[in-house]
Amino acid sequence: MDKLICTVSDPLVLAIDQGTHASRALVFDRHGRAHSSGVAPVTIAYPQTDWAEQDGNEIAASVLLAIEQALQPLGTRRQDLVAAGLSSQRASAICWNRLTGEPLSPIFSWQDRRAHAWIDELQSHGDAVHRKTGLFLSPHYGASKLRWALDNLPAVRAALQTNTLCWGPMASFLVFRLCAERPFLADPQCAARTQLWNLHTHDWDPELLELFGLPQGFLPASVPTCHAWGTLVAAGSSIPLTAVNGDQSAAVFAFGWPEGDSAYINIGTSAFVQRALERFPGHVPRQLTGIILDDGVTRVYTVEGNVNGAGTALEWVSKELGIAQLSDKLPQWLARPEEPPLFLNGIAGLGGPFWQAEFASHFVGEGEPWQKAVAVVESMAFLLQANIHHMDQYLAAAQRIRISGGVSLLDGLCQRLACISGLPVHRRDDPEASARGIAYLAALRPPQWNTAVHEEVFPAEPDSRLRQRYLRWREMMAQATGI
Repeated sequence: MDKLICTVSDPLVLAIDQGTHASRALVFDRHGRAHSSGVAPVTIAYPQTDWAEQDGNEIAASVLLAIEQALQPLGTRRQDLVAAGLSSQRASAICWNRLTGEPLSPIFSWQDRRAHAWIDELQSHGDAVHRKTGLFLSPHYGASKLRWALDNLPAVRAALQTNTLCWGPMASFLVFRLCAERPFLADPQCAARTQLWNLHTHDWDPELLELFGLPQGFLPASVPTCHAWGTLVAAGSSIPLTAVNGDQSAAVFAFGWPEGDSAYINIGTSAFVQRALERFPGHVPRQLTGIILDDGVTRVYTVEGNVNGAGTALEWVSKELGIAQLSDKLPQWLARPEEPPLFLNGIAGLGGPFWQAEFASHFVGEGEPWQKAVAVVESMAFLLQANIHHMDQYLAAAQRIRISGGVSLLDGLCQRLACISGLPVHRRDDPEASARGIAYLAALRPPQWNTAVHEEVFPAEPDSRLRQRYLRWREMMAQATGI
């Protein structure tokens, strides 16, 4: 399909990236240059083991604040804003009132695993669910959280009885709250992360709703990624919202149209490795399949592996070992030659290709606190490589890795990943991949997008000691998980 080109002179695009710890807003021109930005931190609560919640009103307010900060420096250039895009946490879900827009539940974070025991009872349906949704049966996704809300929250049950219930992806809630028309819509990627959306029919699946015990008629309408979503009203401006996507899906488009022979890694609170494909790849066991772009004509699919314990694992080891300002110390520690212990990393549950919601993380071997911190970083590279290796059994092997996200700024992580994968790791100089990617889609994919950026390449140099650590780690993970 020919790339669409906007004819408005000197247009600007607003990109909103709602993440686990902050809402960000950036203004880009059609060359992918950032002109201004805003950020508003958000809180997350862990009221019980396996619970992770955020406040819907706080999240919506934080988005508006970030937009206000980003638009304030523009002055008269606000009139050049022609489109906006929204990327958000994919698997986070919420219930709200159809009339008022007020939350009826917390936002159940993608980290939330409160229903893992209930999900375990459905494991006999796991293969059928995977083939329909492209997702491995997991408590991280929205279906079990919506069922928990229906079973445990009187306000949700009351809204069901009065036909005023809305529920679904957090992105749908934000669109409902931020757009003048109060649209009740869902994009393919965030809809899929409920585990109720059929990858083949591109709509909600009645059999999946029945499996999870959820009534029909309360989920948002399915629309393409690029769509006339509504009019975003914020900071005194009204801007057409033209694209909505999950954060990790948007990140694949950060530097333009994705390459089929590249593995895309975005690493922040969690980490994801994705391969972009312009044809449906079929069933890939123990990996995720989804649609990362649908513009009504063209679809781009992805095969994805995920690592839950990335930034979350760094937070864990910092608290566990009492290491203050860990991010400042890691670059020097990662450059030291001493061997670290191994770390079997199940922080926030094991994702692909192992898929165990409950896994006891632990170190194997002794070491000083700094060595254990290095072991945690190495475990991220090891988990990513396990996913890449698994993908290579079903797809043409990748020729390079393109990496982004805040944690990717660790040179020692990128170099380790290059060594154990045997692939060069390319890192661009902007960690705001999700915002940049959703801006590219909202701007209708301009061909000159971000073509003149600095790029560092970490070569695939052999490291026999690292390779041996990886092989020992992989053997221990196989013993622990059976995978």
